[in-house]
Amino acid sequence: MRESTIMKIHYGTALAAVALVAVHILMRLTQGFAESLEYDSVLANYKFIPYAAMLELILILLAVHGFNGLRVILLELKQGRTYEKAVSYGCLAAMVALIAYGSRTIIMTNMGMT
Repeated sequence: MRESTIMKIHYGTALAAVALVAVHILMRLTQGFAESLEYDSVLANYKFIPYAAMLELILILLAVHGFNGLRVILLELKQGRTYEKAVSYGCLAAMVALIAYGSRTIIMTNMGMT
């Protein structure tokens, strides 16, 4: 994929993440802060499908944005075809692993496996 396309994805994920995190914070403000962190309240959030889907989207957007940013930083430190491929594939693998683990947590909590 061309670097310009990757950077457009980077900017798009930043904008979308800011919007969804703002919605997430606004939803937390509808309750008192301490109440929103209570165990039963957190479980209720995960069991509410639209909210769980929004958390999943936030997870994906932040993982893609964060690991792409890390990739760009690492590519600025050193150049070389082998190094660039290793960094790109390493960041991609770490991103997939993080999304898989976070998704597993969301799905297990949603299904009541706490």
